[in-house]
Amino acid sequence: MTDEIVIEAATDADAGALLVVQRSAYVSEAQRYGDPFIPPLIETLDEVCAAIGAGGVLVARLGARLVGSVRWRLEDGVCHVGRLSVAGDLQGRQIGSRLLSEVERRAGEARSYTLFTGADSPANIRLYERHGYRSTHVQRLNDKVSFVHMTKSVGA
Repeated sequence: MTDEIVIEAATDADAGALLVVQRSAYVSEAQRYGDPFIPPLIETLDEVCAAIGAGGVLVARLGARLVGSVRWRLEDGVCHVGRLSVAGDLQGRQIGSRLLSEVERRAGEARSYTLFTGADSPANIRLYERHGYRSTHVQRLNDKVSFVHMTKSVGA
C-alpha cells in the first residue's frame, strides 16, 4: 500500500466505506457527549448516497482504503463545511487538514467558510483554528451538547 493520500470527489461506490469511516470517527464524539444518536452516527446509507449524488463530498484514500471524508456546499458566497471525518487509527496524520484545504481550493467562489464542532472537542477546535477559523458563537443543543460555530474569511 502506498503512503500517499489522494483526495478526490466521492462516487456512489464510496458510500459504504464512507459511512464506516464516518461512524468510526464520530464514536469518540458520541462518547464524549454521552449521546449515541448524533447525526453522523445515525445517518443511513441512502442518506450518504444522496449527499454524494448532490455533489460536494470529498474522500481521502490511502492506497485502496478510504480513510477520510468531508462535505461542503457553496451558498451565496459562503462555503458550509461539514462531517469532516478521518479513520480513528489515522487521526493526527494531517488527513483532516488536507481534506479541509481541498474544500477551500475547490470552493473558489467562496467569500467565507463556516462550520461547527462540539464545544467539548478541543482537538477539532485546534484543527480549525490552525486553518484560520475563528469562533463566532456557541449554540447549546441540549443539556449534553453545545456547538462552537466557526468562520473564516477568504484570505484569512
